[in-house]
Amino acid sequence: MNRLLATFSWIFSLFFITTPFAQPLNLMLLEQYTDQPIEGWVMSEKLDGVRGYWDGKQLLSRQGNPLSPPDYFIQGFPPFAIDGELFSERGNFDEISATVRASSPKGWHKLKLYVFDVPNAEGNLWQRLATLENYLAKHPNPHIAIIEQITVKDKTHLNAFFQHIQQLGGEGVVVRNPNAPYIHGRSAQILKLKATLDEECTVIAHHKGKGKYADKLGSITCENHRGQFRIGSGFKDKERENPPAIGSTITYKYRGLTTKGKPRFATYWRMHTEP
Repeated sequence: MNRLLATFSWIFSLFFITTPFAQPLNLMLLEQYTDQPIEGWVMSEKLDGVRGYWDGKQLLSRQGNPLSPPDYFIQGFPPFAIDGELFSERGNFDEISATVRASSPKGWHKLKLYVFDVPNAEGNLWQRLATLENYLAKHPNPHIAIIEQITVKDKTHLNAFFQHIQQLGGEGVVVRNPNAPYIHGRSAQILKLKATLDEECTVIAHHKGKGKYADKLGSITCENHRGQFRIGSGFKDKERENPPAIGSTITYKYRGLTTKGKPRFATYWRMHTEP
């Protein structure tokens, strides 16, 4: 009997005490660009991929979950942390996301980790990125690239660059203060500029439709830091037949805020499939 209890106690401790649970990483997050002064800042293309954080030993998602890249992909990665975006090409988000979320190595050969910061390095942005540049000079790696940072001359220069990225089919532009440190959490020192705004929210309710959608989803109620609000447009028929599950996270697009601080013209975009 004592042996049985000891065995049970060991199993319990193994699965319920020592099993690690992933925690979302406290990474740098972007605020919206709303015509703030940005002279002397730097700009770069905002890549529409999946966040990838290399902690010096393993590749993690924004949620802190270990990703499953093949060994060849991370071979020769630096012994220090780098923060970036797993990306292949513009307009290919669904394939990128599917590759990163899958347990098989298929598709990783198309990806690179496009790095925008070296969180634990000393100095300003240029100096932090130089830490990685120096490492790559001695240890070239086909699966790491440093995102080009361009000094902003003025707002006309920023807008011209933004229009250029739009014409190429890109998602938008990131503009940031190069003298700011790597800031954990949202920061007014790094901003995103996009043709339409987007955010994530959690689905908390389904509402039946009317007319041709009488037996399907009409709208959902979502919740995030802006409160609760409904989203009824943007859904395809297949999504109305099989709507996002309650408790799941979606990404929606919107056009600014109402006087009450709620998203204006919120439209469903896609499931938020961060690993």
